[in-house]
Amino acid sequence: MPEAEPEPWEYVLHVPNDPRAVTVSRRTLRLILTMHGLIRVVDVAELLATELVSNAVRHTKGPAALRIRWSAGVLRIGAWDASPEPPEPPGELEVMTDAEEGRGLAMVRACADLWGWHPLARHGNRGKLVWCELAAA
Repeated sequence: MPEAEPEPWEYVLHVPNDPRAVTVSRRTLRLILTMHGLIRVVDVAELLATELVSNAVRHTKGPAALRIRWSAGVLRIGAWDASPEPPEPPGELEVMTDAEEGRGLAMVRACADLWGWHPLARHGNRGKLVWCELAAA
């Protein structure tokens, strides 16, 4: 008998605008994925979450949040921040090897199966969600 598809789940970790939030987010993500048996995607997911949360904390002035969702074999990692401004389009990672900054979204684009962003406006809060997806096959 085939295994049943695990139930979808979602976690949200609200973090302050503090560089230490990146480490807290990364460690929390590792724990969540390990507890859900998704160890095979932990390393790539940590890299992606680090880049997304780092951008949210570094380039905005307000709080941020890490959103992690599993559904139908796809892991979606997102970083919300209070700025409605779109993220800078990623450059080509191959030509950015010597750049000291600005490679974050290029790494996300290179490592994720899919990525994007969209503005958010709920309950009087504005901002955006930058997200990426990994198929956990």
